[in-house]
Amino acid sequence: MKPTAHPRFAAILFALFLASLLSAGCVTTEPGAPPPPKLVVFLVLDGAPQWQVTDFRDQLAPDGLRRFLDRGAWFSNAHYGHSFTVTCAGHAVMLTGAYPHRTGIIGNEWHDRASGQPVYCASDAEYTYLENKTPQLAGTSPRNLQVETVGDVLRRTHPAARVIAISGKDRGAIMLGGKTGTAYMYMSATGQFSTSTYYMKAHPAWVKEFNAAKPAERYFKKSWTPLLPESAYARSVPDEQPWFAPGGKLPKLLGSGDQPGPGFYGSLLPSPFADQLTLDFARAAIAGEGLGQDNVTDILSISLSGHDYINHGWGAESRLSQDHLLWVDRMLEAFFQDLDRSVGRDNYVAVLTADHGFTPAPEYSKTLRRDAGRVNLSQTMAQLNAGLVEKFGAGRWVRFWSASGVMLDDALIAKSGVDRRSLEAEGRRILLGQPGIAAVFTRSDLEGSSLPADTPYLAQVRNTFYRDLSADLEVILKPYWIGGTRGASTHGSPHPYDTNVPIMFWGPGWIGAGQVDARVEVADIASTLARLIGVSAPAASEGTPLPLPAR
Repeated sequence: MKPTAHPRFAAILFALFLASLLSAGCVTTEPGAPPPPKLVVFLVLDGAPQWQVTDFRDQLAPDGLRRFLDRGAWFSNAHYGHSFTVTCAGHAVMLTGAYPHRTGIIGNEWHDRASGQPVYCASDAEYTYLENKTPQLAGTSPRNLQVETVGDVLRRTHPAARVIAISGKDRGAIMLGGKTGTAYMYMSATGQFSTSTYYMKAHPAWVKEFNAAKPAERYFKKSWTPLLPESAYARSVPDEQPWFAPGGKLPKLLGSGDQPGPGFYGSLLPSPFADQLTLDFARAAIAGEGLGQDNVTDILSISLSGHDYINHGWGAESRLSQDHLLWVDRMLEAFFQDLDRSVGRDNYVAVLTADHGFTPAPEYSKTLRRDAGRVNLSQTMAQLNAGLVEKFGAGRWVRFWSASGVMLDDALIAKSGVDRRSLEAEGRRILLGQPGIAAVFTRSDLEGSSLPADTPYLAQVRNTFYRDLSADLEVILKPYWIGGTRGASTHGSPHPYDTNVPIMFWGPGWIGAGQVDARVEVADIASTLARLIGVSAPAASEGTPLPLPAR
């Protein structure tokens, strides 16, 4: 009689067998789930508020953004859970699942507490760009990112996986690429795409071939012309408003003089054409790296930067912003159709989100009878210091505006013997007396537990506050107020117009179709993707898997 294995031993053998399949990328961790996708295409539309995607739904192409809206899953009530909603912080949240209080990416830039020197979120003086000049504080590595991404987990689990991130902005690519992926960014001085010596010593052949063709130059003297008839833009603010930055009119001719130069290459960013270049470079990456061609999942992240530049200059409610969204929609339609052919329609998952929304231009808000305005931060800092001098004596108590608040002088506080809590409390009192300021949180507030948990904005500010890096007085502006006086608008608040962004998934083999109205957060994306591709969520992730519609 043939001996039979003990049931417990058999279960152990089966578990070991299952683990070996998982490590080979053959199955997912979810019982009964399909094999992981061969490719995840993670798209970011920089500076796109949720309302724009849905308000112009009737003008979208059949297979661009409507691929998500009509045949994918999308979340109407998706938000960021931190208060300082800016590009680098948002990009750091997406694939780590962690907010700035864990990632260490508290803004685009801040000041070092000890030295007072400026810090750029993606800067690292140890590395330089390949084949391009490296400006001071340029983004060259993910050193400042304190946590891992989904891509990092994927590459640790499956070393053969390829993780590539591409963006018009260095910070957009670097935060998505994580520690072990490769980031490529648009060089606004040359019209090329480059990476840094953090990632490699020399560009691969496909990158050199792409740059050698000088694709940016085909847009020299090309006009950005509206896609639709004039009547289609009746829902948007007309061109050339008094609060616009220069150039707020379509059609717009790109480039001047006899030949392209740095000014021309930079001018492509606030237009549809740098986004087209970014997608073309992504096509080259898919072919050059063989993405999605085996059974180990690859991740390709693409952050399209143009919308943010346009909304800063002319506002999300402008005709230029509406038209740019329509351009990107048509570009995505062509890109998806190319993916269907090169990777296979049933082999990839596409995801789209944004790093933040946008505050309506204050002047536009005033036409709607809203309480709106602009806070001159330099004047506010000067008035704050004057008030502190009046109570605590001479000195430069206020050092810098850093990220989302005011950094005080630690050395002066220690030398003077002034009670820090009293100084912070007085600073808060002075700031709350200034126009446009809704709330101020002191370092003592945020490090302690004296404030009620339901204090407005407290949870969002705590998600932004990183003890060793953040300012001493975190400032929240009133709704419809912005800091700064340049351009039409900006972002960076905890208000819904800045936090509510698209989250959309498409991939019929893994995801059903439908609109989900439950509130979700961008931090939920990382654990959702980790589940889809069969790896653990990033260690610092604080999100939960999204309630995707069933297939």
